[in-house]
Amino acid sequence: MASNDENRIREEICIVGKSLYERRYTVGSAGNISARLDDGWLITPTDACLGRLDPAEIAKVDFSGNHVSGGRPSKTLALHRRIYENNAEARGVVHTHSTSLVALTLAGVWSADDVLPPITPYYVMKVGHVPLISYRKPGDASVAEEVAVLASRVRAVLLERLGPVVWEKSVSHASFALEELEETARLWLSVLPRTEGLPESAIQELRDSFGARW
Repeated sequence: MASNDENRIREEICIVGKSLYERRYTVGSAGNISARLDDGWLITPTDACLGRLDPAEIAKVDFSGNHVSGGRPSKTLALHRRIYENNAEARGVVHTHSTSLVALTLAGVWSADDVLPPITPYYVMKVGHVPLISYRKPGDASVAEEVAVLASRVRAVLLERLGPVVWEKSVSHASFALEELEETARLWLSVLPRTEGLPESAIQELRDSFGARW
């Protein structure tokens, strides 16, 4: 029987998924959401629509990777697991195929280590550095291993042609960071000529005042 905390997190996944879907951060059955539990992980089922999730059908997997209950786990489970295994603070992971961020990988990112320049203070504070992960097919095991190396140093990566993967202290906080990341991509793509980032003095002020990781 699921604990009250597990039931709350199942509901949170559904609320976040519906919100992201309704605002077109994801479409169709694209994207996935997971959460860390005390006895394993929850992850949205494979080919599930994030806008129509059933709390009872969210897949539960134990720490050995065994399917415990719910639907068949998303094919990106290995990626989510490697993030959790390498970042003790991560309690929620959100992956979408957000339009502006996928477009950014097609138009050309700012750099491989930072897909966007630090153009707004909230991007610096709430997101931070976001490296680009070169294209491989969805669910490719090598992507999980590449992201695992980065998981303790950043809170997000951008998969080329596939979209962002963001982790934070909860599913909701991961979605907040993802929204900031998507909005920053939209802003940067809409400004021609491309704007530069905040000066180093401004970034240092954000580090000193808010503990920004940049």
